[in-house]
Amino acid sequence: MSAVTTAIARARGARLDIAALPVWATTTGLLALTALSLWIRTRIIGAGFWIDEGLSVGIAHHHFTAIPHLLREDGSPPAYYLLLHVWIGWFGDGERATHTLSLLFALACTPLAYWLARTLFGPVAGWISAAVVTIDPFLSYYAQETRMYTMVAALSFVVVGAYVHGVVRRQRAWVPVLGVSLALLLYTHNWGLFLAGGLVLATLAVARDRWRYALVAGVITAVLYAPWLPTLAYQAKHTGAPWAMAPGFYALALAPGAVLAGDGPLVAFFLAGGAGLAAILRRRNVTRTYVVVLFWVGGATIALAWLASEISPAWTIRYLSVVLAPVVVLGAAGFSRAGKLGVAALAILVLYWANPGLRDDKENAREIAAGLAPFVHRGDIVLSTHPEQVPVLRYYLGPGFRWATTMGFVSDPRIMDWADALQRLRAVTPKADLTPVLDAVKPGQDLIVVSPVFRDYHAWQARWTKLVYVTSQVWTRAISHDPRFREVVWVHNDEILLKKNFFKPLQAVVYRRR
Repeated sequence: MSAVTTAIARARGARLDIAALPVWATTTGLLALTALSLWIRTRIIGAGFWIDEGLSVGIAHHHFTAIPHLLREDGSPPAYYLLLHVWIGWFGDGERATHTLSLLFALACTPLAYWLARTLFGPVAGWISAAVVTIDPFLSYYAQETRMYTMVAALSFVVVGAYVHGVVRRQRAWVPVLGVSLALLLYTHNWGLFLAGGLVLATLAVARDRWRYALVAGVITAVLYAPWLPTLAYQAKHTGAPWAMAPGFYALALAPGAVLAGDGPLVAFFLAGGAGLAAILRRRNVTRTYVVVLFWVGGATIALAWLASEISPAWTIRYLSVVLAPVVVLGAAGFSRAGKLGVAALAILVLYWANPGLRDDKENAREIAAGLAPFVHRGDIVLSTHPEQVPVLRYYLGPGFRWATTMGFVSDPRIMDWADALQRLRAVTPKADLTPVLDAVKPGQDLIVVSPVFRDYHAWQARWTKLVYVTSQVWTRAISHDPRFREVVWVHNDEILLKKNFFKPLQAVVYRRR
């Protein structure tokens, strides 16, 4: 019998939750924290969509059975979009309605965080874990965005909890839960593959004598996920994330801080949480095993994602929602064992997160569309020099327009075709690709040219974004010098841009053909 098995055997029947509250008190406390989470995460629930949200809504508007095949062009798995399709059918596609779906998953993280930390490290850790996810600005940000990241975060708690119960604790009932929840995570975001890899490495490092439990769960996951593998292979070959840059060692070292909304909270977690975790690790018991397991799961997941992004860049902060569970629960375990230092660190954390400064400033597509409304007419051509902006512009401008990008006319403006997009954009020329668009504008008709405001040049250094920058400059200059077109109006919303400081602002020029 291994040391791990012995430790767990000795711990069977032990009450790690000796200070547990009555059920009614626990329920009341979790409801109070969930209510606080609801209050915090509805401040900008009606925020305007940005690029990715326009893609989400656009994809979800397609027929339910068509969405999986359609995602060959997008590069994502289908679970979130299928769920969003159903949600839109019930509640509509407005900003508040679609953000509410993300909000529900963020709210679910509070009881899930309590459950996971409590079952591993006791009730004090459980309450700390629940409190952290309740006020974490990372979750607040994505709870008000029509994307899948809060769904990924919630699933991370389920997957990690099912792994500890099903594999480490050898509770057979949890094995199928692990297999199904991990498959659902893989169908929600591709970075679930890195968490799956983290679970495999944790098993090899800490729980080798439980490999049969892990194998059964893996077989369940593989069977459920197998139908998606051909699409995944196509996506890996043709889509990817050309808009991302390879991360440096700095990004690897500070990755856990991504889900804690900054380096400051990470320092608090490292100092106070680290002191508490060191105290746990000095004891050879089952609690120590749980710490080591979570270290392996979280650390290996981050390391695998970083290594993969060195080969094919796809590193971005929001994807790290897949490691929210191990990061938060480890921190909570450390705080619960750190005494006065833990209390002080928690107080600093609350003060640091008290005013997250959430603003409706991701993008001004909604404002630009409102500014264009008096000047555009059905049948006009809308040309976006930032190709992936088309779905969000289509959402706000509505139907009835013809759509084009620097890669030519767009047949389906509700989705961005990422298949070999980098190669296609590299091949465009004004003569071959711009001329047909301009020639399609009849005398007296308008051409609406929407382009990014390039004020932060560091944001346009990836392979894709750099090409977007160059082609946008070339095309807008060519159009402005074409004698067949005269400028009617320039919609740039100076007041909005200066006042709100949009992250990636747009501008638009309406041209009329003579």
